[in-house]
Amino acid sequence: MRVAISGASGLIGSTLAGMLATDGADVVRLVRRAARSADEIGWDPRPGGAGLDPAALSGVDAVVHLSGAPIAARRWTAARKAELRASRIDSTTALVSAMVAASTGPRVLLCGSAIGYYGDTAERAVDETAPCGAGFLAELVRDWEDATGPAGAAGIRVANLRSGIVLAPSGGMLGQLKLPFRLGLGARLGSGRQYFSWISLADEVRAIRFLLDGHGVDGPVNLTAPAPVTNAEFTKALGKALSRPAVLQLPAALLRTALGEVASELLVSARVLPAKLTAAGFSFEHPDVAAALRAAVA
Repeated sequence: MRVAISGASGLIGSTLAGMLATDGADVVRLVRRAARSADEIGWDPRPGGAGLDPAALSGVDAVVHLSGAPIAARRWTAARKAELRASRIDSTTALVSAMVAASTGPRVLLCGSAIGYYGDTAERAVDETAPCGAGFLAELVRDWEDATGPAGAAGIRVANLRSGIVLAPSGGMLGQLKLPFRLGLGARLGSGRQYFSWISLADEVRAIRFLLDGHGVDGPVNLTAPAPVTNAEFTKALGKALSRPAVLQLPAALLRTALGEVASELLVSARVLPAKLTAAGFSFEHPDVAAALRAAVA
């Protein structure tokens, strides 16, 4: 299998590339500069840019599209919101256009997405059949997924990877939480009652590998562990994994003052279940949060 990956230098992309290479796949990285080696394809997905030459996809069996500016890196100003949308929607549009135009191009597209699609689910558990929620992130994810539409219409199998919070040994959200928790400053956010849908990095890349192989799965796919927990439960489990107390609380008002609209994504409740993965027979290595956190901080 020859697989092209965008965002291959990121947390998920680099781990996936390593797994695929170990499995014997031929991995090609999409880079936003001129290619410097045979395992790179240069592209420019910006509006008015060169896009992606369809001929460059010749011989590629599948594309995993993971690029996008970090959602919670800083406040959501109007300019930042535009950047978040462009980094996802413009790049997906350019990639899909090249895939559709390629005469012998890839027939599979796994495109990054997010459980932010569902908005605030409160205590209600949702799966892939649930409708789009409200708010900036939900609308962004909806439009991001819509950008893959022409690929599906052209007969390409498309899966939209609605990832939860990825728990990794280094990097990502957990990488930012380890130090304060180790210092005894672990705290639940707001009431702590909001649900938190997560997945270990190992299961995230295993699920993507599983979907590359097909298993009859397309459309939106929730990449989340089967047991979401509340923020309070997650805080307690991380404190226990690090053998540190975690009894503090960050008031919602303080979070909103410090982070602006981004705080809404920390306080929203997302109780999301991986119905399609489960039905297709995917087996989770880390089905519960305690085991996932122990593995991540070991």
